[in-house]
Amino acid sequence: MTTESPRWFTSSYSGNGGQCIEVATNLVATRGTVPVRDSKTPEGPHLHLTPQAFAGLVALAKQAHG
Repeated sequence: MTTESPRWFTSSYSGNGGQCIEVATNLVATRGTVPVRDSKTPEGPHLHLTPQAFAGLVALAKQAHG
């Protein structure tokens, strides 16, 4: 059995300011989760969000960004 690894990326809107999160959306289909981590400490803890919770996080970020 092959375990798929997260393919981490940051948003193209992040601007590389170092205050970013990274996400791995490639695991939604196989695990039903969207891992999220701090780009400054990739070896640190990861949050595992449901697709619905991740969509809510994106909506909140868009609202805050204005």
